[in-house]
Amino acid sequence: MNVSRLYATLSVITLLLIWQFIATLLKIPELPPATTVFLQLKDAIGNGQLPYHLGMTLLRLIISFSLSMLIGIIIGIALGRHQVLDQLFDQWLLILLNIPALVTIILCYLWFGLTEVAAILAVVINKVPNVAVTIREGTRALDKNLLEMAQSYRFSHWKIYRFVIWPQLFPYLMAAARSGLALIWKIILVVELLGCSNGMGYQLHLFFQLFDVTSILAYTIAFIVVIQLIELLILKPLEVRANRWR
Repeated sequence: MNVSRLYATLSVITLLLIWQFIATLLKIPELPPATTVFLQLKDAIGNGQLPYHLGMTLLRLIISFSLSMLIGIIIGIALGRHQVLDQLFDQWLLILLNIPALVTIILCYLWFGLTEVAAILAVVINKVPNVAVTIREGTRALDKNLLEMAQSYRFSHWKIYRFVIWPQLFPYLMAAARSGLALIWKIILVVELLGCSNGMGYQLHLFFQLFDVTSILAYTIAFIVVIQLIELLILKPLEVRANRWR
């Protein structure tokens, strides 16, 4: 274990100990001890409820995240490369960025019904503008000398994107992916709370009605662990591999 991971582990353990101490000291139902929450987490995993609802949320997250990144990258590159398009659609992005996520979710449910398509569409609409803006700024920052050199050597469009544009855009892509992952799962919980019959958001709403703070914290911990695993096992290795060219 390297030093940074050691410090991270100690930090988490310290937080759990502080939580346990304060909860034991106060002895109030609004703040159950960490040990109680982890026992509830174990029971929720054992009876199959948590894996099922977590799986449904992750499925929605994967679909909406993939669509958001794909559409946002295409739009961002197009706007960054073509000034006319950027001037035409800049206000569109500004408007979409400032529409509250809750409004978009409600409108999608009213327009398309309480369906999976409406749920995914609401998330995608909320995230695409953020990705597009980040990628657009990355495209604007591309080294024009490298582009001109590639064109002078008659690189194909694919080679230009693969060897010139993509490596320079990658830091912006990772920034969009990380911020997108943090934003999308929060939006998905609201989407599930308002119009789904399964998923983490649906369960959290149910626990809220029952005032079951222990289960709320248990499900929250489970989702945090999953998101951290995605970061460590997918995003980090992908970033390291893509930056080998440096």
